[in-house]
Amino acid sequence: MSKMDRAQLITLLLMLGTVGCASGQTAAAVRIEGQVQAGGGPLANSTVTLWSASPSAPQQLGQTRTGGDGRFELGSQETVGADVILYLVAKGGEATINKDSGENPAIALLSVLGNTPPSTVIINEMTTVASVWTHAQFLDGDTIKGNALGLRIAAGNVPNFVDLATGGYGVTIQDALNSGQTPTLANFATLSSVLAGCVTQIKPDACSKLFAATTPRSGKTPTDTLTALEGVARDSGYKPERLFALLDVFYPVPKGKKLRPTPFMPYLSWAPSAWVLPLKFSGGGLSAPGKMMIDSKGNVWAGNNFLVGAQNLDEFWDGNLSKFAPNGRPLSPMTSGFAGGGLEGIGFGMAIDADDNVWATTYGSRAVVKFDNSGKPLSPPDGYNFNGRLGLMQGIIVTPSGDVWALGVSKNQLVYFPKGDPAKARIICEGRDVQPCKSFVAPFHLAIDQQDRIWVSNFISDWVTRFPASDPSKSETFKVGISPGGMAVDSQGNLWVANHFGTRELAWLTLARAALLAKRGDNPNPVLIHGMVAVRSGADGGAVIVLRPDGKPARPPVYGHGIVVPWAIAIDGNDHIWVSNFSNPPDPIAELCGYRTETCPPGMKMGDPISPPGGYVGGGMQMQVDITIDPAGDVWVGNNWQMYQAALEHVDEAQTTLGAGQGLVVFYGMAKPVRTPLIGPPRKYE
Repeated sequence: MSKMDRAQLITLLLMLGTVGCASGQTAAAVRIEGQVQAGGGPLANSTVTLWSASPSAPQQLGQTRTGGDGRFELGSQETVGADVILYLVAKGGEATINKDSGENPAIALLSVLGNTPPSTVIINEMTTVASVWTHAQFLDGDTIKGNALGLRIAAGNVPNFVDLATGGYGVTIQDALNSGQTPTLANFATLSSVLAGCVTQIKPDACSKLFAATTPRSGKTPTDTLTALEGVARDSGYKPERLFALLDVFYPVPKGKKLRPTPFMPYLSWAPSAWVLPLKFSGGGLSAPGKMMIDSKGNVWAGNNFLVGAQNLDEFWDGNLSKFAPNGRPLSPMTSGFAGGGLEGIGFGMAIDADDNVWATTYGSRAVVKFDNSGKPLSPPDGYNFNGRLGLMQGIIVTPSGDVWALGVSKNQLVYFPKGDPAKARIICEGRDVQPCKSFVAPFHLAIDQQDRIWVSNFISDWVTRFPASDPSKSETFKVGISPGGMAVDSQGNLWVANHFGTRELAWLTLARAALLAKRGDNPNPVLIHGMVAVRSGADGGAVIVLRPDGKPARPPVYGHGIVVPWAIAIDGNDHIWVSNFSNPPDPIAELCGYRTETCPPGMKMGDPISPPGGYVGGGMQMQVDITIDPAGDVWVGNNWQMYQAALEHVDEAQTTLGAGQGLVVFYGMAKPVRTPLIGPPRKYE
């Protein structure tokens, strides 16, 4: 064989080898290097397992043990599908920063990596807390299982809390909206430090103390750190002071010092009302977000009352449309949001249809508008305004049959788009001429039940209207509380109604003045808003009322317990009720037990509060309007207004842009996931 022949043969063999490697015949599908840490130092001799999670049972892809330096390498030949997420669990080991601790079988640490993990990862207390809270609805011990979209959303939010490659803080929790403006950073670090106390066995009985402090309502004491944290994440308001007390037990302030020697900073100075970890997001043209909706991919859409940076006033709404990825990243233009198609000032009217098109109603342009999922307007330049006949518009829904219904709050109008077809759209009625408009007094929000009946709340009244979608003329009214607003239907057809003034008789004077202004064509909002901000929690405050499918009250009104001026209601996959508050000073959100009491803490009845006495606090919340739930069980809340005086009147020049609320606040993993988009009553994942 000549030299040329040999050279050609070698070249051919090299080419064949290259092809073999490129096709994945010799290369592992997944390869991960990393370190397990405890209290900032290595965790030696810990068993690290790589898992893949999906709607089915998780599969083990690899397992190894850490060396004396806590480092490990893992690989798998299995190809990772697009609908799975990868996660690492580290069990047992010896914390090297405490040389006398020895083997600790109670250790179970977690790091959820997502579908495409970084090449180098850390597993520590912070990755564990971040992974547990975002995956609270999918975790059972070290098993992660759930709907594919929800798992992607949960995994995508872990980096908001922690940098998986370093084990330190993620970008979002450190940003200007979250670091110094809310207690979330201190909550997160305190949980991580208390966990580290057990992992490093800072005291011989540290783990037994941790497990006693995290024993759930069932009384079953956890036996490892992962199970312990899962119970706290899923019932965050249950005796939170127990965990906080361990901060002083594990890390007392040394004599002559002022700071505790915690492994993670900062830490809380006072016990939280609940161990919640909300984060706040803005951008994408977000300014005074009103109604929110979540599309089939988990993206969150928000309709804005106002424009970013403008000296906005309630008498002129001009806001656009914002879109956020499931991890809170803005997807719409930074300052302007999505515009066009007649869009000018969205209130509490937005819906998403089965094709992921966004429908909204407006105050400024007095129209119905439509956008596709990319943010492109599909409605004409002036929107669907019926030749200028529409008044101020509020509620809008898409029904399971594809119809679109909308409400005109100022002209008492009912608008109908059969199968969403603008060519066939018509105004069913307006004013007080025929039913159901005869029973309308500032119609505000709509809901549809399992019997294809549409419910309408009347803002300046104490009743709701109901009519068959097939024949709106056959309407009925049912008494609720004063000034009903947001509503939702649960899986059994019960209607939950947020009533801004509860049953407070003094509120009728406010409503009478507002009704008079509306009749004259003037703006009734200043009177209503000033009345609302004076309301406080309790028997004289706002209330949630629930009607059975036959229209009869299911129980007495629900007052207090985080309910102040309730505005919107969301229902999760367990039929738990979530309530937002348009109150000042800003108040928390509330969680109530629904009709399925078996999903509630023991002994609770329908309507009883699950959230702490003061509700769930955190995340820099302002005067809230909407609340909604995504497929991962995250609860999204919209900060509608910030300084109400700046939206109603001329204030000091430096405050003139503070009328608009700032940000969407997300409480992670707190609710049972629901399918999106929400069309009709909530649908849970089986």
